[in-house]
Amino acid sequence: MADKQEDRSRKIDIRLGPGTFSSLFRHFGVGGKEEKSLNFSDISMLRQLLSNEKARILYTLQHKKPSSIYELAKLLERDFKSVRMDLELLKQFGFIRFQSESKGKRRMLKPILNITKLDLSIHF
Repeated sequence: MADKQEDRSRKIDIRLGPGTFSSLFRHFGVGGKEEKSLNFSDISMLRQLLSNEKARILYTLQHKKPSSIYELAKLLERDFKSVRMDLELLKQFGFIRFQSESKGKRRMLKPILNITKLDLSIHF
């Protein structure tokens, strides 16, 4: 019998305030229960999180399933350190997680996509 993949959603609400954006980031666990809420103090943090490079990382994790950060960096043709920093931000917001794996004496971190859906709402 095939395993049913749980819905791991993330939601970002952006509210237009008096001359500013106010953002609330929520991610939901099993059954739609809210696990954590984070406030964005600045819309630039949201722009950082939703950059084209982060989108390429998420797409590559979903479709290529690299076995390490190094392999992901090679697939993206990007510097290892830059990819690692992007992954740390994605991890902070629950988009990915790391799985520790060993190959001989070497220990590697495998980045794994942790979400299945992202909802972005802008309220005026």
